[in-house]
Amino acid sequence: MSSTRLPGKVLKDVGGRTVLERVIRRLERCASLTSIVVATTTQSVDDAIVLSCIDLNVTCTRGSEQDVLDRYYQTAKKVKAAYVVRITSDCPLVDPELVDHTVELFFEQRADYASNSITRSYPQGLDTEVFSFSALERAWKEAARDYEREHVTPYFYEHPGLFRIASLTNPIDFSHHRWTLDTAEDLSLVRELYSRLGSRDYFSWQEALVAAEREPALARLNSHIPQKHYTHAG
Repeated sequence: MSSTRLPGKVLKDVGGRTVLERVIRRLERCASLTSIVVATTTQSVDDAIVLSCIDLNVTCTRGSEQDVLDRYYQTAKKVKAAYVVRITSDCPLVDPELVDHTVELFFEQRADYASNSITRSYPQGLDTEVFSFSALERAWKEAARDYEREHVTPYFYEHPGLFRIASLTNPIDFSHHRWTLDTAEDLSLVRELYSRLGSRDYFSWQEALVAAEREPALARLNSHIPQKHYTHAG
């Protein structure tokens, strides 16, 4: 809720439902997930997320605002998760089938960490990361830099000698499409895409792509927004 560029973004309305509900309803269609847990912060501003989770009948845990790696570890430990699929709540177009494909790759390659965003080829906002609890625990114990704690997974892909890494890529690069939610312009685009697709929760990322490419003006709503990157020394 304390987003600096779009305050309260996860509870913004998109076609009659909040962004958070859109994410949850889409993830409920995943064949590979056994449970969904919202891991928010202990900040009072995020009380609204806890109340929303109660309404949506979804488990919610709370932890550090800055040390998100610890928040993930404590949540996974609490719910006894052997494997974790990480989806950020500002991705209201997350695709269930793509999530399942990433999970399948994780197990097929017996990976410690798998992602469809190591080499970007899918639209931004479809990012899926999968990792084992044992890998998460190692990262939690060993990651020392602030950005490693804040962004949860850099310790995995920046230490390929320690972890078995699997990367899912699309044959065609569509990463220039921006479907994540950081700004008012992003929200406008997401709302327009949902409107074009009947405000359903079950359209695919390919359907969204067709809608976006049919009307280039849609992509121009947020094409000037730079993708946010973390910075670190060394």
